[in-house]
Amino acid sequence: MIDSSLPQGEEKTRQVRAMFDTIASRYEFVNKLMTFGLDVRWRRRAVSDLRLAKKSIVLDIAAGTGDFTRELTKQGHKAVATDLSFGMLDAGRKMHDRVQADASKLPFRSTSFDGVTCGYALRNFTDLAGTFDEMARVLRPGGRLSILEIAEPESGLLRTGFQIWFRKIVPFIGSIVSDRKAYQYLPKSTAYLPAAPEIVKMLNASGFSAVNHRKVMGGLSQQFIATRTQ
Repeated sequence: MIDSSLPQGEEKTRQVRAMFDTIASRYEFVNKLMTFGLDVRWRRRAVSDLRLAKKSIVLDIAAGTGDFTRELTKQGHKAVATDLSFGMLDAGRKMHDRVQADASKLPFRSTSFDGVTCGYALRNFTDLAGTFDEMARVLRPGGRLSILEIAEPESGLLRTGFQIWFRKIVPFIGSIVSDRKAYQYLPKSTAYLPAAPEIVKMLNASGFSAVNHRKVMGGLSQQFIATRTQ
């Protein structure tokens, strides 16, 4: 059940945009602290899993300051970055094509892209089903989708350690080096995230096939890979 204190609807959209505008300048630094730099490896694998030819045109949704976008370019693709937060896009480096937009109302023509990436943002979308619909709409038939999202190990010491780190230590670090309210919101925001089987069903309903879900590093993260139905 979603915490009643968490914003809904248009208020969520407004608060998420304002929050990321606020933390943009320190976003990448805190991310590296949170993941010990492992997110770099996870994004590299996620881009490779698109299995697209070089020079493919790929849309990076919720691009933030450009971690995924730069990895796409590094692997030989033409990347277009889009994000709800202008502050995040403005703080990004080596992002040649960037467009501020709501992911549920993308300002791109249908079948414009060979691939779509999205990193750690599903829980921040106000209309997740609508966003999946838009991802499918802008992809050409046979185009590829690769999503990374936070997860939580299911059992054992890894789960206990994760809960202490993510729910206690990360908000504390965020309050020191960035914005306290933003990093208190982060662990709470996982309540917005549907379970993996439900996300798979939603992607199928939006027009994706061969949807594959895998755990990353024992469940510290998770990845969804899919193909736009022909």
